[in-house]
Amino acid sequence: MLKIGSDFSGVGAFVQSLIKLGIKYKTIFACDMDKYARQTYVENYDEPKYFPKDVYEREIPKESLDIYMTSPPCQAFSLAGKRKGEDDKRGVLFYNSHEFIQKNKPRYFIFENVKGLLSDAKGRTFQIWLDMLGGKSVNGNPVIFPREDATPYHIYHKVLNAKHYGVPQNRERVFIIGIRDDADNNFHWPVKQHLTKRLKDVLEADVDKKFYLSDLAIERLCYNDSGFSSEPKDDNDIASTVCASDYKIARGMNVLKVKSATKKGYEVATESDSINLSNLSSETRRGRVGKEVAQTLDTACNQAVMMGAIRGRNPENPTSRTIGLPTEQRLELNKNGTSNTITTVQKDNVVVYGNLKGGKWDKTHEQSGRVYDPEGIGATIHTMGGGNQEPKVVQDYKIRRLTPRECFRLMDFPDTFKMPCSDTQMYKQAGNSIVVNVLAEIIKKILYKKTSPKD
Repeated sequence: MLKIGSDFSGVGAFVQSLIKLGIKYKTIFACDMDKYARQTYVENYDEPKYFPKDVYEREIPKESLDIYMTSPPCQAFSLAGKRKGEDDKRGVLFYNSHEFIQKNKPRYFIFENVKGLLSDAKGRTFQIWLDMLGGKSVNGNPVIFPREDATPYHIYHKVLNAKHYGVPQNRERVFIIGIRDDADNNFHWPVKQHLTKRLKDVLEADVDKKFYLSDLAIERLCYNDSGFSSEPKDDNDIASTVCASDYKIARGMNVLKVKSATKKGYEVATESDSINLSNLSSETRRGRVGKEVAQTLDTACNQAVMMGAIRGRNPENPTSRTIGLPTEQRLELNKNGTSNTITTVQKDNVVVYGNLKGGKWDKTHEQSGRVYDPEGIGATIHTMGGGNQEPKVVQDYKIRRLTPRECFRLMDFPDTFKMPCSDTQMYKQAGNSIVVNVLAEIIKKILYKKTSPKD
């Protein structure tokens, strides 16, 4: 039975990954200061025997753990934040985890953080982390002159994307794996997997109308000169990164545009919420005219499904990221074929449903699964002979936020996972968590080492 412990435990993605793998474990301690995350943790895993709130007050167990998991708050290094790095008090919590490793000497440790850590202070911050954690070797290269305060571990670091490990979310995170010097340090990163799960596989059938955008919100997003800036994608779509601030719809969310959901029970929004592309200005349609729009198709609802993000962009120069310029909110459809990163900002991912013109369609021919912009170039006409094999066009749209359950699905939590807190708190908890299957694949490589080709 594995003896485990974790700092910044959140809602227990680490524990969830062990459950997914069927590995028996004993939680020596978990630590998190957020009272709502603690509530969710206890609801799902019961309360650990030792469950401190503050890492600075947390006692370090004398007996070495088998695996120590830590994920210091990422806001100080996040590309979406102010990036104060180690000037931010959250950015120095690394040193607390380093102290834990020095004193407890776990057999293995796992660090997780945002990709922005790599470029903080032009890479110096991340290099300090590597120097202090990898006293023996770094990515297989021996350390000749280690720092005096370096832990005697062999470490491996790499950026992994959730979309490469079975989850339809474009979420890049850096992982650092530490292996104690007396343990077998033959480690290989998990090989990328072919993604089979799609956005339509994570969407709920019955969605309350509270998740849909208001008439005013849609008007601000879509009836202006900025309008849509990206093209919808096909049924290989995955979500963007889930963020903890997803509850603030004004800052950035995962939303969906829908005409009127029917057969699968989606909450039907009012007719005033619908958007007809023919009503939009030519400037708004720019980038879509003449382009094939292939989307995730929901056969039951006769709808095309897309992911988008609501971004504050400068109306004169939408591609500019200069701080201080005036901005307006605009809808940007996802080009990745995944969801965006799930964050704490709800507008980073919004679900967009587009009604298809032409009635129920089927998959009797490849052409029946293609969707085109009504202002674009039509498909090649062939002797389809009816049977709903003709190409379809998108007529109308509606937009809604992802539900908390959908956010947790995009973090690879099972539907049995209990969500005892408010929607606001559950959005935060999903965005602050770690994708379960990514951790599970790493843990398999740590515990069941077998020689495998490097990715």
